[in-house]
Amino acid sequence: MSAPVTEDSDVAVDPRRTKRSIRARRMADGASVGWKLLLVKILAMGVIDALAVYSVIVLAQTAQWVPIVVILLVTGFANYIYFSRGNLPAKYLIPGLVFLFVFQIFAAGYTAYVAFTNYGTGHNSDKDAAVNALLLQAQERVPDSPAYQLTIVERFGEFSFLVTDPDGEVEIGNDLDPLTPVEDAQMQGGRAVGLDGYESLGFADIVANQAQIAEMAVPLSDDPNDGSLRTPDGSTAYVYTSKLVYDEVADTMTDTRTGVVYADIGTGAFTAEDGTELLPGWRIWVGTDNFERAFAEDSIRGPFLSVLVWTFVFAFLSVATTFVLGLFIAIVFNDPRMRSKKYYRVLMILPYAFPGFLSALVWAGMMNQEFGFLNVVLFGGADIPWLTNEWLAKFSILLVNLWLGFPYMFLICTGALQAIPDELQEAARVDGASAWQVFRSIKFPLLLVAVAPLLIASFAYNFNNFSLIYMLTGGGPRDAAAGVNVGATDILITMVYKVAFVGSTADYGLASAFSIMIFLIVGTISVIAFRQTKALEELN
Repeated sequence: MSAPVTEDSDVAVDPRRTKRSIRARRMADGASVGWKLLLVKILAMGVIDALAVYSVIVLAQTAQWVPIVVILLVTGFANYIYFSRGNLPAKYLIPGLVFLFVFQIFAAGYTAYVAFTNYGTGHNSDKDAAVNALLLQAQERVPDSPAYQLTIVERFGEFSFLVTDPDGEVEIGNDLDPLTPVEDAQMQGGRAVGLDGYESLGFADIVANQAQIAEMAVPLSDDPNDGSLRTPDGSTAYVYTSKLVYDEVADTMTDTRTGVVYADIGTGAFTAEDGTELLPGWRIWVGTDNFERAFAEDSIRGPFLSVLVWTFVFAFLSVATTFVLGLFIAIVFNDPRMRSKKYYRVLMILPYAFPGFLSALVWAGMMNQEFGFLNVVLFGGADIPWLTNEWLAKFSILLVNLWLGFPYMFLICTGALQAIPDELQEAARVDGASAWQVFRSIKFPLLLVAVAPLLIASFAYNFNNFSLIYMLTGGGPRDAAAGVNVGATDILITMVYKVAFVGSTADYGLASAFSIMIFLIVGTISVIAFRQTKALEELN
């Protein structure tokens, strides 16, 4: 029988009730700051949602439905994650995944897309924009054109023509929208001088923006062949028509002066029978044409292969020379008999402490053929073409890269050498091994275990070492016989930049094709090299 419970007896406590009470107290303690976090969350997500809505509105105007769907899905998923309980890992992962998609996956995917198009100078837009551009650039003033009284008006930073035609009708239009009638314009002396919602420009404003106003061409109607209004002085407009006539049914462009017909033959431009093209053209899908050009056209294949070989040589020699020098200095400074090592180490890493592009510019000045420090001071005024001779320019690049790169190798080799146990070296010396045998059979293999991945990363970095090449030599001296803008010291990445952005013409499609090749080459080498480094791990 159990003992009776008296008033002085202890009452048994239910553990489940205790846990619930502890949880409740924690929630109550957190409630004082919970509303602040919730407010920050609402404000942050409100900004993100507002940007998403704005992006959807902008994309909808150009009928880009795929990006709209992606934005809506990502924004909806983010709202669900951040306003739901739990899902803590996802709340931390979403920002990183978004930036990864925008700056890595999207950039790589868009580059791949451009590589299969003819995107470049003369092929920057779609076909409708190209047709309008061709008609506009071929416009001439109609000799007997009537004069339209003009008032320049502005709204939301855009200029428009408020015109009064010879019959007294008032119309308004701009570069994108053709003339449309208006009825509530403010009139003065039979001329429209203002319109509600628009600000009329005075003489000083017209003078300040005369270049932009002179380039405006306001279509008379939706048919571009009807011509447009242009103004030479900001107060009177005249009718301009194009010497080219576009036949939308036949999809041809006809020159009314010569009678030559230009047709769309699938090359992204209106082309005559003799092969003459009207530019600008438009972007089209060209498949593997850009990749074929890189290997099929002699004027591109030769320079491309030369640049490819030099890129490998430059990357390999850069890693080899900096590693050898850095390892040598690390071994010297790792000797216990060496005094004042900390001061020497500070001096050794100074080249690594300065920005690489600034150091390259300083070296470019020092190697100037006429006024450089090397020629004037060290070589007594000699006329040595350090940066203009093909082979001297390559040597100069390797020399400067050695100056910039050996401190990094010195640092990692110093750390790797200090991590090798002294017992291994002492045991080898007891067994009678010489200093060279200890280094070759013990130190160097163990050193490679630590630095091999870094050597691979250094090779990939030098394979794309844009700043050194571009700041020191600009890729020169120029190869005049090449079909692309390329020089003797260009590596692949500088060649890609020059093909895409330097010169009078830009070929983004070919540059993107080269970029994909670089990615495949570096990726393949890295995979093979990292697999080979697994053999070194067996030494541990």
